[in-house]
Amino acid sequence: MTRLRTLIALAALTLASGLVAVIPSTAASAAACSASWQASAVYTGGAQVSHNGRNYQAKWWTQNEAPPGTTGVWQDLGACGGGTTPPPTGSCNHPNWVAGTWYATGSIVRYTNGLYYVAEHDNPGYDPVISTWYWEPYTCGGTPPTNPPTNPGSFVVSEAQFNQMFPSRNSFYTYSGLVAALNAYSAFTRTGSATVQRQEAAAFLANVHHETGGLVHIVEQNTANYPHYCDPGQPYGCPAGQAAYYGRGPIQLSWNFNYNAAGNALGLPLLTNPWLVQTDAAVAWKTAIWYWMTQNGPGTMTAHNAMVNGAGFGETIRSINGSIECNGGNPGQVQSRVTRYQQFVGILGVPAGANLYC
Repeated sequence: MTRLRTLIALAALTLASGLVAVIPSTAASAAACSASWQASAVYTGGAQVSHNGRNYQAKWWTQNEAPPGTTGVWQDLGACGGGTTPPPTGSCNHPNWVAGTWYATGSIVRYTNGLYYVAEHDNPGYDPVISTWYWEPYTCGGTPPTNPPTNPGSFVVSEAQFNQMFPSRNSFYTYSGLVAALNAYSAFTRTGSATVQRQEAAAFLANVHHETGGLVHIVEQNTANYPHYCDPGQPYGCPAGQAAYYGRGPIQLSWNFNYNAAGNALGLPLLTNPWLVQTDAAVAWKTAIWYWMTQNGPGTMTAHNAMVNGAGFGETIRSINGSIECNGGNPGQVQSRVTRYQQFVGILGVPAGANLYC
C-alpha cells in the first residue's frame, strides 16, 4: 500500500511539473542475432556470430570452435533475438548477388538459387557457391532456407563407393568437401555418356589416390623440397614466403604460379594464403578439380579432355607428371596408377577403356 501511494504521488508530481513520466521496462530488449556460427567458416578478430540464442565476437582468428569455446577466443555479447520472443518471419529484402560488385564483410545477398549468403570477407563479387571462403549460407528472416542439394548434379560416385575406394583416408578429405567442390566446374564428371562420366571420376580418383597415398597425406612429405617451389621471376613473386608453395591437397598443388592461377580461377586468395588448401577440404578438392579441368601440365591436353575425348587414362598421367613417369620414365609409378584406375572402374561398374598407359 505504501509503494502504491508513492507511485501515485510520483506520477502526480511529474504531471504537475509538465514532464512526461517514463516507466522503465522490466528488461531491455535483446539485440538482433548476428549470422549463425558456421563450423567451416574462418572468423577473424571483430567478426560477430550468434549461437544458441547469444551473440559472440571473435577476438582473433578462429575456425571450428563453437562459441563460447574453451580458448577464450569468443567474447559473449549477450542474449539475442528478443529473449523468448521468436524473431520475425517476414520476407527478406536483401539485394540479388551481382558478379563483379564489391561486397564488404557482413553484406547479405540473394543468390541465383534463391538462397541467401553473408560475406565473411571483403570480396569483389566472387560467386557465393564457388568461393566458400568468402561467403557462408545465411538464414534469412528467422526461417531457414531450403538446403541446397548435398550431391549437386548427382555425383556419379556415391559416398559408400568413395569410402570403399579410400578406406584409410585422412578425415580431412571429406566426401562432403568433394561434393561441395563440384560446383566449381560443372563439366567435371558430367560430360558424355554415363560410362564416360564414371570413367572420368575413376581416373580422377585413381590419380588422387596415387598422389596422396590413398588420401592420407594433405601436404607434401619431403619438407626439403618446400623452398624450391617459388619462381621469383613471376611478377607477383612469392608473397606468402619462399617455402610456402609446397604440394597440398588431392593433386598436391605446388609452385607459386599454380597457386596464383588456381586462386584467380576459383576466387580464392591462394597466392597470399596457400594454407587454405590444407585447412579447408572444399578448397583442397577445388584446386584438384581446377588442375584436372584446366591444366595440360607436361602433356598436350587436360586430363578432363583426355577422358571425355577418348585419349584414355594414360594421357591423364602425362598431364600430371609427363616424362617423369611416361615414356619409360617410371613404369612402376604408371602401373600403380593404372592398377588403381582398374580397381575404381570396377567399383563403378564400367570398363576401363583403351590407352591405359603413357
